[in-house]
Amino acid sequence: MTEMEKPVNILILSAGTRNKVVQYFCASFHPFGGRVVATDAQAIAPALYEADAHYVVPRIDASNYLAIILDICRREKITGVLSLIDPELSLLALHEAEFSAIGVRVIGSAYELCERALDKMEMYRWLVAHGYRCARSWTDILEFRDALDRGEVCFPVFVKPVRGSASIAISKVSDLETVELLFAHSPGLMIQEFLNGQEFGADCYIDLISGELVSIFTKKKLLMRAGETDKAASYKDPALFGLLDRFIRESGWRGQIDIDIFLVGGEYYISEVNPRFGGGYPHAYESGCDHMSLIRRNLQGMANERKIGDYETGIIMMKYNEVMIRKENEI
Repeated sequence: MTEMEKPVNILILSAGTRNKVVQYFCASFHPFGGRVVATDAQAIAPALYEADAHYVVPRIDASNYLAIILDICRREKITGVLSLIDPELSLLALHEAEFSAIGVRVIGSAYELCERALDKMEMYRWLVAHGYRCARSWTDILEFRDALDRGEVCFPVFVKPVRGSASIAISKVSDLETVELLFAHSPGLMIQEFLNGQEFGADCYIDLISGELVSIFTKKKLLMRAGETDKAASYKDPALFGLLDRFIRESGWRGQIDIDIFLVGGEYYISEVNPRFGGGYPHAYESGCDHMSLIRRNLQGMANERKIGDYETGIIMMKYNEVMIRKENEI
C-alpha cells in the first residue's frame, strides 16, 4: 500500500435511517484499512449498527455537543467528518478550524453556503441575482397580493418555512384566504410559485482538493414520498450538466451536494439545494457514481479525475421498506 493509499477513517453524524450510505462508506474504506464510525441522538437509529463503531450523542443543539464530537474524533482517529442532516452542516462549517486543529477534514461547504442553502429566500435572491431560472418567492404577503393582481403569479402556490428541510410543514394552497390564514398563525413563512413541470434530481461531488466538479448523476423523478425521491430513472442531458457546472462553479460548493431541478417549458429551473447526501443518492451509487470512493481519495490526499455523466440512462430506482432487528441489550 502506497503512502497515498494510507488508511483513513470517517465519522458520519446524524446517521438516522441512512443505512445504505453507511454501507457504501464501509465498502469504500474497508479495503484500504479504514474504518467507519457513526453517531445519532437515538440508540434506535438503525444506520448506527452498519458502522464499525457507533456512539449515541446529545442533540446538535446541546451545549456539550461539539466537545463530544471532537472527543470521538480524537478517540477514533477520524480523518474526515460529515453530517446527513441540514442544520448540522452549518455547525460543522462554523467550527471547521477546531476540527482541522486535530487533523479532521470537514467534508462540506463553507458556512455561508450552508446557511444560504438552509434559507430558501436567501438562495432565491442569489439565484435571481446570478441569472438562474427559479420559482418566484415572497415573504411579504402584500407584495404577493400585488403580484397576483398584476397576473405575475397564479394559484396554486406553496407556503413553506423559509428555513426548513425534508418538505416539513409545506402546504400547497389554492386561494388567498388560506395563504393569509397560514401567515397569521405561523412566523417565518414564504410563498413560492408552483412550478408545473417535470422534476429532476442531481447528485454532485466537488473535489475537496481541486475544487472542481468531478461527478454528476441526474435522475428523472417518477414518484416522491415525504419529500424524498421514491422512484426515479437515470437521465442525461448535456444542457443540464452545463447548468449544474456553471451553478456549482459560481457558488463555490465543496463535497457532496444534492440539487432539485424542474423542467418547465423546455427550460431548467433550480429549486432546492442540499449540500449533503440526499435521500435518493443510492440510485447514483448503484448506477456507478461512487462518491464515497471520491471522498476516501480526497482524505488520502489525492484529487479525483473529472467524470461527468459516467453512467447509463434508464436505470430505475425503486425504494422499498426494510427492517432491522436487535435485542434491547444489543442497543
